[in-house]
Amino acid sequence: MKKNLLLLTAFLIGLISFAQDQKQKDKEWERKFEQLGTELPTPNSYRTASGAPGREYWQQKADYKMKIVLDDNDQTLTGSETITYYNNSPDNLEYLWVQLDQNVRAQDSNSPLISTNSVTDTLSVFAVSRIAGNPDFDGGFKIKSVKSEGKNMNYSINKTMMRIDLEQPLKSGMNVSFSIDWMYNINNTMYVGGRSGYEYFVEDDNKLYTIAQFFPRMALYSDNEGWQNKQFLGRGEFALTFGDYEVDITVPADFIVGATGSLQNAKDVLTSDQLKRFDKAKKTYDKPVLIVTQEEAEANERNKSSKTKTWRFKAENVRDYAFCASRKFIWDAMAVKLSEGNEPLAMSYYPKEGNPLWEEWSTVAVAQTLKTYSKFTTEYPYPKAISVHTAHQGMEYPMICFNFGRPNPDGTYTDRTKHRMIGVIIHEVGHNFFPMIINSDERQWTWMDEGLNTFVQYLTEKELDPNFPSRRGPAENIIPYMSGENGLVRPIMTNSEQIRQFGSNAYAKPATALNVLRTAVMGPELFDKAFKTYSERWAFKHPTPADLFRTMEDASAVDLDWFWKGWFYGTDYVDVSLDNVRWFQMKTEENGLETRIVKGADQAIDGKNTVEKNFGDTPGTFVFRGSDDTGEYRQTRDNNSVKQRAAGKNFYELTFKNKGGLVTPIFIEWTYTDGSTEIEKIPAEIWKINEKEVTKVFMKEKEVAKIVIDPDKLTADAFTDDNVFPRTEQADRFEKFKEGK
Repeated sequence: MKKNLLLLTAFLIGLISFAQDQKQKDKEWERKFEQLGTELPTPNSYRTASGAPGREYWQQKADYKMKIVLDDNDQTLTGSETITYYNNSPDNLEYLWVQLDQNVRAQDSNSPLISTNSVTDTLSVFAVSRIAGNPDFDGGFKIKSVKSEGKNMNYSINKTMMRIDLEQPLKSGMNVSFSIDWMYNINNTMYVGGRSGYEYFVEDDNKLYTIAQFFPRMALYSDNEGWQNKQFLGRGEFALTFGDYEVDITVPADFIVGATGSLQNAKDVLTSDQLKRFDKAKKTYDKPVLIVTQEEAEANERNKSSKTKTWRFKAENVRDYAFCASRKFIWDAMAVKLSEGNEPLAMSYYPKEGNPLWEEWSTVAVAQTLKTYSKFTTEYPYPKAISVHTAHQGMEYPMICFNFGRPNPDGTYTDRTKHRMIGVIIHEVGHNFFPMIINSDERQWTWMDEGLNTFVQYLTEKELDPNFPSRRGPAENIIPYMSGENGLVRPIMTNSEQIRQFGSNAYAKPATALNVLRTAVMGPELFDKAFKTYSERWAFKHPTPADLFRTMEDASAVDLDWFWKGWFYGTDYVDVSLDNVRWFQMKTEENGLETRIVKGADQAIDGKNTVEKNFGDTPGTFVFRGSDDTGEYRQTRDNNSVKQRAAGKNFYELTFKNKGGLVTPIFIEWTYTDGSTEIEKIPAEIWKINEKEVTKVFMKEKEVAKIVIDPDKLTADAFTDDNVFPRTEQADRFEKFKEGK
């Protein structure tokens, strides 16, 4: 009895275990089409379930008045700023957080400590300098004072963040003004690196300054994050608050300055000839006008004035501020007509070392960027967009960006140099839209600005030149990354500082995902309308990933949860195999069922063992079986009409296997024996019941000679040898290689 009880118990345990295993397998099969559900934050009155800002949406504001002095003799920047911070949140704030991004280069910075490296047989100068550090460079902010109404404020500095304690909580709806005096040593980007600093030109003993992250600036306080005070470690960029700026920049008198905002005192800083050219540029739409010529720039290089000038700028509703300054600058500009009354200036600042490439292409690329991005996102609202040339840079700020791409010393350049320069200019100018206007949190989600921007960059490159060799965006270009070693791949939904293969993860994959979504899933018309809805909803606001995901579905009536889960939350890749094809026709005499399976690798053809797969010479047949059983219906079915529709037709049963794990639409190119072709799209939902293997029958008028899956390479299918039927010997061997045989 006891033995039987033990056997029964073991049987029940096994049965339960089997049921649990089966349930887990069933769950795995269903998982790819589960709704995102709890993956997304719960909608509320600030952010709705539709992806739009809610009726109680709020955001903070920070206005700045700054006086900046750039000393070219000792390469220092000194500033005095007054910040007025508006608390539009429903919360009372006991303290404020201010970003001190220059402290990433301070001697006690954590950034060098967390970087990893190793010793090889040879080490470059750059590698050794990274290991040894820069003990001679005294980087970081030197805070002289923090005051409000003349009284010192209590503050403490934690690396790249400064906390300012308030005497009284800043109540909802109130504002506070305080002043910070500071200075720092400007870094030489060749030795110290960094996204801003100066480049030194030995030949003429001059410097070119690209200055950013140069002032203490308010951290973002939002409904979904509270204070975004994650430390700046060098990769995750910035979460910032919109505001208005008044900035005075004092530089040597022969310097030319470009900056965020409108120049307020052009008559004080430009010659009469330069003013006339400036006015002409505002009315010129077909080509750039030189405001400062190369001859004038070269004269400034030689003369080196000991006097100073102050350039005054104003900017409204921007989230950041940056400027460039040098006596080496050539300056050109042209107007871009976006709509009636909205004609911003496309501008470029570059030294003679950038010519002739920059004079030919930079401002043209800026203008094209404003046009294309305004079409696909939201119309550019600012008065200008500037591209500044300096070595090894690619960085963006409102209305201004710093870009690489330099010809050889003799002025010659390759197509590769030209295309890389145009690509980086489009990308960095495009950042005016993502995240300068559509203001995502870069510290948290790199892909929300880099990935979305790279996607529209791809569209812009193709509008500028249909044959432009775009690196990121085309589906087939992402295959090596997505199908690579799994341990080196992270989901797109990964914090900026934890990403591996940064460029592929945060730039290329999300850009490709959106391109696939546009071309292979939704179609351009539906996608473009939804994407523009997102852009216009969240212009000058702070969107999150959920706001993008929800808006794209809300504005299109397309359930995309499976797409976000696969492309953004997972690491699967696309690999669909056309695993089997069977060809049938209906029998004219109903005397049984006959099928003919296409010949496979294990079948003999003409007495020889071969791995060729083909359709065979004749189709298999099936018998039409009519039925008079209509169940509860009072109407009889017309069996003859159904039989007539099938008579003489070709039926092709296709079996698809999802080997990569990422569900995808299936594009089928049918080539018929008469030479004609047809492309048919099967939505991704075909995988809903079985995510690993599906079979579908197609009825065709003509006889099929060849079938190809994803012929236009729209889905990023990693291995295409098994996308073709009939198979070739090479394809069959490759398939076995993939299976590890």
